[in-house]
Amino acid sequence: MSTFVLDLRDVDRSAVALVGGKATNLGELARLEGVSVPEGFCVTTDALAEPVLPAEVVAEIAARVGESAWAVRSSATAEDAPGTSFAGQHDSWLDVVGVDAIVAHVSRCRASLFTDRAVAYRAANGLDPRQARMAVVVQRMVPADVSGVLFTADPVSGHRRTTVIEAVRGLGDALVAGRVSPEVVRVRDGRVVERTGGLLSDADALRLEALGRRIEAHFGRPQDIEWCLAGGELSVVQARPITTLFPVPETATPGPHVFLSVGHNQMMTDAMKPLGLSVWRMTTPRPMFVAGGRLFVEVSKELASPVVRPGFLAMLERADPLTGKALAAVEDLPEGVETPRPPPGSGPPVPIPTDPALVTALIEETHASLQALEAELGTRSGVDLLDVVQQDLGELQRLMRKSHQAAMAGMEATWWLDEKLWAWLGESKVADTLTLAAPGNVTSEMGLDLLRLADVIRPHADAVATLERARDASFVEELPPRVRDAFLAYLETYGARCTGEIDLTRPRWFEQPTALLPTLLHHVRNAAPGEAERRVERGRRLAAAKEAEVLERLRGLEDGEAKVTETRRMIERLRTFIGFREFPKYGMIRRYGAYKRALLREAERLVREGVLRERDDVSFLTWEELRDVVTSGVVDRELVDARRARHVVDQRLTPPRVLTSDGDVRTGSYDRTDVEEGALVGLPVSAGVVEGRARVVLDLADAALEPGDILVTRFTDPGWTPVFLGIAGLVAEVGGQMTHGSVIARELGLPAVVAVEHATGLIRDGQRIRVDGTRGTVSYVD
Repeated sequence: MSTFVLDLRDVDRSAVALVGGKATNLGELARLEGVSVPEGFCVTTDALAEPVLPAEVVAEIAARVGESAWAVRSSATAEDAPGTSFAGQHDSWLDVVGVDAIVAHVSRCRASLFTDRAVAYRAANGLDPRQARMAVVVQRMVPADVSGVLFTADPVSGHRRTTVIEAVRGLGDALVAGRVSPEVVRVRDGRVVERTGGLLSDADALRLEALGRRIEAHFGRPQDIEWCLAGGELSVVQARPITTLFPVPETATPGPHVFLSVGHNQMMTDAMKPLGLSVWRMTTPRPMFVAGGRLFVEVSKELASPVVRPGFLAMLERADPLTGKALAAVEDLPEGVETPRPPPGSGPPVPIPTDPALVTALIEETHASLQALEAELGTRSGVDLLDVVQQDLGELQRLMRKSHQAAMAGMEATWWLDEKLWAWLGESKVADTLTLAAPGNVTSEMGLDLLRLADVIRPHADAVATLERARDASFVEELPPRVRDAFLAYLETYGARCTGEIDLTRPRWFEQPTALLPTLLHHVRNAAPGEAERRVERGRRLAAAKEAEVLERLRGLEDGEAKVTETRRMIERLRTFIGFREFPKYGMIRRYGAYKRALLREAERLVREGVLRERDDVSFLTWEELRDVVTSGVVDRELVDARRARHVVDQRLTPPRVLTSDGDVRTGSYDRTDVEEGALVGLPVSAGVVEGRARVVLDLADAALEPGDILVTRFTDPGWTPVFLGIAGLVAEVGGQMTHGSVIARELGLPAVVAVEHATGLIRDGQRIRVDGTRGTVSYVD
């Protein structure tokens, strides 16, 4: 049989390299019972491999088409695939008549493989341009009375049990091209729940829903289906996966579930690689579910329990109002949930005294434990090394539990002060000033130490020149001895950090120190010597002045002395513990750094032995799979390649804060009362107002910031802290009152608004904006 022209009914999934994605799907559907696909054939990639169609291909086309009207449509090898729809990237034509016209349009389809938009789409999706090949589907035109698009899941909300049907009179090309507005019908569980017109009867809508469910079941995932209705007969002319839906976490238990994003709480919403997901799940005691390269926790029991629900929602509302509001609106919850009973003899922990010695002891214990771990890892390899890491995760959990009460004490003092001083004095967010330059904040010290490192570098023109031309980690050895020693000392203390640091697979600063250079050079050029000390002293003065002012005002109130005593005690507690808020995460990431160094050594060994092609292959294995590879010396390279490709797809997905087991993405909204028109609204986390140039930065390595700039980004975990000392304000899409970036912004006195949805898309780089960290608004100045 010729491999140049194939009937659609002779095509199946095994032929995708020959016929492309669209033809493969149509061939599958043509043999599916109950699905009608218009007659057609495929001009294959073999036929289109040469610049001019072979004569035998033209003859085969001529023998099939006659004088009927045909649709000539692209079917590239990656088109209509699970991760890449290529919607609108290649060309298609309708109502093409005659052999010469069809042959010409087949050639035009092939040429569309190389349009600017198609080339850019492949590059954006990480597809190798050398692997791109085009086939062409030729299908008999259907004289449609009504046609349109059917989504077997709501493409906006993601709800998997909702079918969305869009319909227009006649052919559907104008709908697909966006030239006309369709009638929209929504069907859920066999019932029409919403419609905007009368082109389709309820019976036709239910027929379409059933057809869509049959096709979805065949392909195993929600589908975007083009259909037409002619003389009462339904035909399918295309089916492809809906590529924009966020996948639903899989659970072992039936019934409704509600999933809460872990990444929004951890200030890291990027997709994680399998090894990073594994280690984070092993780090935390609560069960977590993976979807789209992100982690989620299941919270339906907390929401369904009348006892737990109010406090649970109040906690989330305080941390992130959008998450709290989204969860509060979820109605489909399990029934008969029992309220968890505390174990006998348990209760709230005994309050800890306001004693700096407690903080000192916790820090010393963490450092001693870390030193013991590093010594142990230095002597191990193979499975023994993996065992040490896995066992140490228990030690990490113990230290995190032991530190929890001290870490929360500062936040509890913050809440107390803000609530009481608002009630007594009518002043909001007083604690923001009282936390300035609070002692013992390791994340703030990381930023201040980078300023101090800049002081060491500044007098050495040759060192500055080395940093400016650096492209990889080798620059460190080119630095003058004093500068090199200072740089290495910084990496010794902070080198385990990076942006997205909860993902063990992300390159640490000790792996890629170049990530620090844009911010470091900014400090060299723009900061005066001794800036770190001046900042600390200025913060202390402002905090002390605010404390004196507050206490003086309280003395004039009824029961003033009692209020002064209570407030002074709480300010002392705030400044004793608020800095420690950052240390448990730092201790955890230092351990991650030790794990990473050890695992890199093990990966390099596996590369030398020919087991792995490159050391980053380990990132695409789960922990148990890595253990099997280390034990057996054999790796499934196809699995690694598939995971690598899947990660590219996951990176493009936007994770929701809240997701139900029906795939419904739940969102909250802010109260816009008294908010100026056009302003963006978020969560105010650090008081003050500032105007400046917005710099939209998605990667720390691209942070070319200047004094007075306002950083606009997706999230700010501790790895972003170095840039905080060179900016005037902060806007982030993700964040809460207790998250690291918010704590550091308050300590540095940076006006900050977080949880601003779509900020990096709505605010243009270079645009002047006003950030009101007291009211939680971001306004456009120009």
